[in-house]
Amino acid sequence: MQQSASPSATSQTAAGGPLTGIRIVEFAGIGPGPFGAMLLADMGAEVITLVRAGQKPQGAAARGRKVVEVDLKNKESVAGVMTLLDQADALIEGYRPGVMERLGLGPDVVLGRNPKLVYGRMTGWGQTGPLAQAAGHDINYISITGALAAIGPADKPVPPLNLVGDFGGGSLYLVVGILAALLEAKRSGKGQVVDAAMCDGAASLITMFFDMTAAGRWKEARESNMLDGGAHFYGTYECKDGAFISIGSIEPQFYALLRELAGLTDAQYDGQMDPKNWPELKQKLVAVFKSKTRDEWCKLMEGTDVCFAPVLTMSEATKHPHMVAREVFIKHEGHTQPAPAPRFLRTPSTVRAPIKTDLAALAKEWGGK
Repeated sequence: MQQSASPSATSQTAAGGPLTGIRIVEFAGIGPGPFGAMLLADMGAEVITLVRAGQKPQGAAARGRKVVEVDLKNKESVAGVMTLLDQADALIEGYRPGVMERLGLGPDVVLGRNPKLVYGRMTGWGQTGPLAQAAGHDINYISITGALAAIGPADKPVPPLNLVGDFGGGSLYLVVGILAALLEAKRSGKGQVVDAAMCDGAASLITMFFDMTAAGRWKEARESNMLDGGAHFYGTYECKDGAFISIGSIEPQFYALLRELAGLTDAQYDGQMDPKNWPELKQKLVAVFKSKTRDEWCKLMEGTDVCFAPVLTMSEATKHPHMVAREVFIKHEGHTQPAPAPRFLRTPSTVRAPIKTDLAALAKEWGGK
């Protein structure tokens, strides 16, 4: 049996991973486009990032790239970029709809020269629709999907960082779309445009909750449902030391163990799945969990079938024994950052530093004339 690939060997200079040999041209942007390109680069794709003169990609999302300065308002630069695109497998851009067309790099032109190219477009609102040309950010894109309204305490919605829009609904759907289109192009010999919109992806992510609503098992008021903090057995609680823990004791056997280890002997706890009991039982559990520190609860419950975990800060997460054992975080260029995911047993991903290179040299390397 093969063992899990260790990320400890990922900080390398040579490319590796299942996408080795795939060539991608990325027009530098912010947020979901660069993160999606990082995922592809980690998996071995050769990603060329085109930046403005003096612009430097920052942070972990820039890893694994070859960085080229270009002036897209200069016809010679555009011609050089086109030479790269003639040899590329995929393109990633995150401009407003119409910008690439005005630069002479729209899908009709590029696919006309390279019919096998997968043209990935990453926006918030999508390429079409009444809001397509409007500015926006993650919080706006998830607002119109129903996702933001469902997250947070009863009194107001709370932004779930940029996880639901930019990265969950954006980057991941962009990457899935590009990979699917690459597979299809291998069969058909034809590329296509991938219209990845954060509002589309965020809506897709909440499919289960639309199902639950249709079945009459979801209320639209926050903190009224089992999975949104309404239930006493699924949520976070403050401890004696001000730190927090999380419990997710949904199944009867897990709930029974929670009761046993937390000393919940009151017969009222028998009505686990009756929403009428939840507000009062939540208040009782507030007092219960404040009776011990987070470390004391960890000693009692962590690793059991209670479905328990401490709520850690990012700096604490890097030191947690499970995260350390799996090497979930790595040091790269002096900074701690998450290791590539998922893990491949035969063709492990690699983390590489960005390298600045020249457009002409790169075009020659890729076989352009």
